[in-house]
Amino acid sequence: MSQPRRLFVTTALPYANGHFHIGHIMEYIQADIWVRFQRMQGHEVNFVCADDAHGAPIMIAADKAGKTPQQFVADIAAGRKPYLDGFHIGFDNWHSTDGPENHVLAQQIYKDLKANGLIETRTIEQFFDPEKNMFLPDRFIKGECPNCHAKDQYGDNCEVCSKVYSPTDLINPYSALSGAKPVLKQSEHFFFKLSDPRCLAFLDQWTQSGAVQPEVLNKISEWIEPDEHGKTKMGDWDISRDAPYFGIEIPDAPGKYFYVWLDAPVGYLASLKNLFDRTGRDFDAFMADPTTEQVHFIGKDIITFHTLFWPAMLKFSGRKVPNAVFVHGFLTVNNGEKMSKSRGTGLDPLKYLQLGMNPEWLRYYLAAKLSARNEDIDFNPEDFLLRVNSDLIGKYINIASRAAGFIAKRFDGQLGEVSADGDALLDHLQSAAPSITELYAEREYGKALREIMLLADRVNAYVDQNKPWELAKKEGMDGRLHDVCTTCIEAFRLLTLYLKPVLPALAVQVEAFLQSGPLQFTDTARLLGKGHAINPYQHLMQRVDVKQLDALFEPPPAPVEAAPVPGGEPIADTITIDDFAKIDLRIAQIVNCEAVEGSTKLLRLTLDVGEGKTRNVFSGIASAYKPEDLVGKLTVVVANLAPRKMKFGVSEGMVLAASHADEKAQRGIHILNPWPGATPGMRVR
Repeated sequence: MSQPRRLFVTTALPYANGHFHIGHIMEYIQADIWVRFQRMQGHEVNFVCADDAHGAPIMIAADKAGKTPQQFVADIAAGRKPYLDGFHIGFDNWHSTDGPENHVLAQQIYKDLKANGLIETRTIEQFFDPEKNMFLPDRFIKGECPNCHAKDQYGDNCEVCSKVYSPTDLINPYSALSGAKPVLKQSEHFFFKLSDPRCLAFLDQWTQSGAVQPEVLNKISEWIEPDEHGKTKMGDWDISRDAPYFGIEIPDAPGKYFYVWLDAPVGYLASLKNLFDRTGRDFDAFMADPTTEQVHFIGKDIITFHTLFWPAMLKFSGRKVPNAVFVHGFLTVNNGEKMSKSRGTGLDPLKYLQLGMNPEWLRYYLAAKLSARNEDIDFNPEDFLLRVNSDLIGKYINIASRAAGFIAKRFDGQLGEVSADGDALLDHLQSAAPSITELYAEREYGKALREIMLLADRVNAYVDQNKPWELAKKEGMDGRLHDVCTTCIEAFRLLTLYLKPVLPALAVQVEAFLQSGPLQFTDTARLLGKGHAINPYQHLMQRVDVKQLDALFEPPPAPVEAAPVPGGEPIADTITIDDFAKIDLRIAQIVNCEAVEGSTKLLRLTLDVGEGKTRNVFSGIASAYKPEDLVGKLTVVVANLAPRKMKFGVSEGMVLAASHADEKAQRGIHILNPWPGATPGMRVR
């Protein structure tokens, strides 16, 4: 075997403003499988993460909750353990970017970059919310992406095209806190000079070194490769924010703080240092060791920060750069539908555990879908049921249950000789080890599990050919029965070994059942052998009950409230039927919808109200709906409202929508949508 590797592995830091969602759990499971595999290879792995604790959003959320930012973050951190333990995710350390190690490391990295001539100050114009009387953090400014023109994108990067930009580049920006149009004010800011030729040359070399996947390289090459004029899209990176701000102070710059994305990845190093300081290890020596490998697992929405900013920060502050950044896609449900708790299409990981669903069902299912590419994967409940019940239990678990009882009852729990056909089967299973090992190493979990299940098919074919339940009834066939059941148990051990990175808790049960000791990939060449004693078989895993899946995706019940909903409005004064009859409500079809240039609130709707012509109506629903989502939908319009001349044109009616008085606090605006069967022009009575 080659020299053991020294690995430092992390997942992206979750922002400490809420509980884990299923996307976090998928990423942690992907990384945890890889870590467990590496350890089964005999390698040293240090697997750490931390809460991303800084930034204005935390400060604002804490203030709303009546807590200090530190207490707010601590309360979030206190809820992490049930998720991590529940899904058998084995981090060696979980820390916080507000820990003292991160303050020291972030400030030192900044000083080292400054000494290298890569920090400069500039006076910039920054958005200021006149209603909230504060400079707006990037994530609290929204508008239209200047690159792909997607609506409602954040002020630092577009979630649709992944472009990174300055908030002042946004088209039609608005404050996500108040909805007000922000104004520009001048402020001195600090910049990391990513456009420096040294940074560009390094990033060109590093990104092509194999540190990122090919499809990721294609994406980031757009940023660092020069165009026909010799220019790149890579600009300098604004790394400072003005007080008030919850974060790490910039040395010798009162009232200035590091932008959260500078100190967040430093949290990887800080978490490792915290672990080493507690366990008496030398952090600096470990990171200086040329054999140490640094590996990050992240989602595709944060590629630029991890493959451009972070490596350059490390390189030019004199530190080790990442050996690999592994990028995965998103998790959808039911053939690509975006998850939504209110529609019953969300997959709440804590609810999954509370329903008594086996966490290793989910680990197996996600692993069966994951590959080395950053492609989205889909959770389909029917597919989940089939893969777990048919493959995991029907093909794999049942091998042990069909053989172990005979070993216990007929042969005192001891294995026997394996004959030629059994040897051939076991040789086939053992010969698959190099291929399965390579697939795990390359994070091709789906391919690995398909190969393992094909091996299970071979074992089940052997069982069906030999029918131990029939051998047990025949006189003089004890020897063959012992032989067949021994082969099955030996095969089950090998299959369990191959599945152990995905099913660690089950593997521990199997190790106890087989009295095999901890299963390692270095053990594939050996068998338990004749005379080895196993324990009585106990059922290892239940099948998925469809009722559990139904409950998992059941929408949460509407809250029962004894008092009026905050923000709700009292019932208006009584009217007569004659008053109501004056209002002509009609079914309308939205034949076109578009954003209104110069307005953050309005959408322009073209309506068919059954008149043989269309109407133009402006509606203040832009915060709740994308134009393309409304085209073709039915709604209700006040058809006899007098036309109203507006700044952007004439509005010929009013679309009906429901909201609370404080629509921002009360989950927004909901346009009325008639049941199917209604047609344009029908009157609502």
